[in-house]
Amino acid sequence: MKRYRIVHQTLYQFPGPVQLLPHTLRIRPREGHELRIESSTLAIVPEARLRWHRDVEGNCVATANFIFMGAAQSLNINSQIIIQQYDQLPHDFLVADYAVSYPFAYQPEDSILLAGYLGTTEELDYALLDQWLSGIWQPGTPVQTAALLLRLNEKIHTTFRYQRREEEGVQTAAQTLLSGSGSCRDFANLMMIAARRLGLAARFVSGYLYTAATTAQSGSTHAWTEVFIPGAGWKGFDPTIGKLAGPAHIAVAVARTPRSVPPVAGAYHGAPGASMTVDVRVSLLD
Repeated sequence: MKRYRIVHQTLYQFPGPVQLLPHTLRIRPREGHELRIESSTLAIVPEARLRWHRDVEGNCVATANFIFMGAAQSLNINSQIIIQQYDQLPHDFLVADYAVSYPFAYQPEDSILLAGYLGTTEELDYALLDQWLSGIWQPGTPVQTAALLLRLNEKIHTTFRYQRREEEGVQTAAQTLLSGSGSCRDFANLMMIAARRLGLAARFVSGYLYTAATTAQSGSTHAWTEVFIPGAGWKGFDPTIGKLAGPAHIAVAVARTPRSVPPVAGAYHGAPGASMTVDVRVSLLD
């Protein structure tokens, strides 16, 4: 078991006085058998009343309704969480017999539940994507499902140039293929779209990644992909680093589209032109 402290601060500064409307926050990690939250504090200025719920994906979502109804010049959201991470052996999983070799068909009951993760969620250039996928697998070539996904994950990692992008939004799979570069969000989206093109259920994951190289304990939000493998369940693949999601990955929210899980979303009445500063620090405690 490893313990991590996550500090996530978001600061909005407005060009003039504004009236804040409700905001939704997806910054609390997903709890389960592999991750437990030890402590959590969330401070918001101006003061807000929080209501928590789980969305259709099971993500923990807070809705902030601002008590202060006057004009605000800024919005500061500060989250501090300590977690216990138990997922130490990401390669230790079993695959159902019928899904060991690719291609395979999901069980009828699973197919119903996974339908939303199998269809396309963006305009696709099928010829471009299929041409790229042909360098990873050719129909009729024997391959194990897990090996194919690891190959796809590694292909994105080694082929594309990582480029940190501060602007919001995610590139389409075609944009990433044509540009040859992208952010972790773009790589996760490409991995998700490619897996679906191969007939595998996949979803987008947003969260945090601890890296020992960040000696100053600084970092950022991170994104990767989960693919549903019968027998193993939802397995995380991180094409940015070319590895399975493991103990350093801290999932916060999952969704069938990247645009569904921004850490902070909301609106205000006032002049446009707000600036946003995000500071994320992930530190290993034990």
